Amino acid sequence: MKTPLHERSLVLVKPDGVQRALVGDIISRFEKKGLKIVGMKMVWADAKLAEEHYDMPKEDKQALGERTIAAYEEKGKKIDKTPVEVAEDVQRRLIKYITTGPVVAMVIEGAHSIAHIRKIRGHTNPLAADVGTITADLTIDSYFISDPDERAIRNLVHASGSPEEAKREIDLWFKKDELHDYDLAIEKVLYSKDWEATRKDLVEGK
Repeated sequence: MKTPLHERSLVLVKPDGVQRALVGDIISRFEKKGLKIVGMKMVWADAKLAEEHYDMPKEDKQALGERTIAAYEEKGKKIDKTPVEVAEDVQRRLIKYITTGPVVAMVIEGAHSIAHIRKIRGHTNPLAADVGTITADLTIDSYFISDPDERAIRNLVHASGSPEEAKREIDLWFKKDELHDYDLAIEKVLYSKDWEATRKDLVEGK
């Protein structure tokens, strides 16, 4: 029986996380949760990979721009651009940011992995992140610091936002033979026999 509870997510420790020697700390937070790393490597992304990673349809740009504008307005800053223009500015900054140095790319697997990983990572704006998350605990950057330099906010970690996004991103960053299937002790405790069918689908890329 197939269950939607078990997922794979792409996680990137961004260049600032690598340069600040935070990779081990970040990885340990996911492992301590009981999530499983099934693929990991260091990659220095070129412009093509970065552009493909941050590519999005116009409706997603609209949504990203609206969220960004709302976040600024909440802090009392008015933006005189359309949501799509704001989103394209964000894209350009992110592409420049992700290509400035090597990243550690991981595929992480587990029950509700996408939601768990994003909770552990925290809000992309450290000022809005809950204490105990990666972005709240490990960086003091903010949009108010980064905007005058016209750069992306240094928030250490990228994490897939949905199963569909995760599949697209994993296929972009990893080959199938770079992903590994193995058992963790926690899986034998938590997961029913239904997990075997779902894991088979994950491994085969379905």
